[in-house]
Amino acid sequence: MLTINAGVLLAVVVLLRLRRRTEARSRNGEKLTVIIVLALGVVIAPTPVGEGILNFLGQLATGITDSTR
Repeated sequence: MLTINAGVLLAVVVLLRLRRRTEARSRNGEKLTVIIVLALGVVIAPTPVGEGILNFLGQLATGITDSTR
């Protein structure tokens, strides 16, 4: 039986939507893209990959903050 991971499916949808030309997007299309990206974030967040991304971004933000002092 074939199963589809919701995170992978949302990532593919986001990539396909972001490949479109910026000029051709409507306001509703952009709102839909934002909602899909937020849903992807919610799906990825509790996974080990999501926690690794959060840790990496936290270290990056700390490094940037420390470098400006």
